[in-house]
Amino acid sequence: MNIAIFGGSFDPPHIGHEQVVQEALKTLHVEKLFIIPTYLNPFKKTFHADEKTRLMWLQKLFEDERKVEVLDFETNQKRAVPSIETVEFLLKNNTIEKIYLIIGSDNYETLYKWHRYEELKKLVEFVIATRDDVVLPKNLKKLSINVNISSSKLREKMDISFIPKKIENEVKKYYQGKQ
Repeated sequence: MNIAIFGGSFDPPHIGHEQVVQEALKTLHVEKLFIIPTYLNPFKKTFHADEKTRLMWLQKLFEDERKVEVLDFETNQKRAVPSIETVEFLLKNNTIEKIYLIIGSDNYETLYKWHRYEELKKLVEFVIATRDDVVLPKNLKKLSINVNISSSKLREKMDISFIPKKIENEVKKYYQGKQ
């Protein structure tokens, strides 16, 4: 089985995340795309929306995509989980031939800092979701995404037009309650 992994904080999920999933399903030849929200990003100290809320938003957002499965593996750990651990978990529990690991272009430059990076790059093929006109090497597999938004920018300005319609009310209500 060929799979793709798309992990992140998704704090909150936005239309850029939705586009990444749609583009990955269209261009990567995978039987399953696992969306894996973090409990806590290993490079961050806090989160805004709790892990159960973010997991629920993602499950609702992608409930109609038959090739998409939202996994609670990392949120259940109650700690920051390095990507290598998630990859090892999936390899242990599935028959996998190829793994695409989808990351944002903002993460590409610091990829070498990831926990057990040398092992990770032997197990996966990185796929870069482009954003913010970041220039990437030509030899990388890319997903061209046309949304210039990040969850942190979205929380700052809370422009609801960047929230997928399917979860718009829940996200809006959640962040309005936090102000």
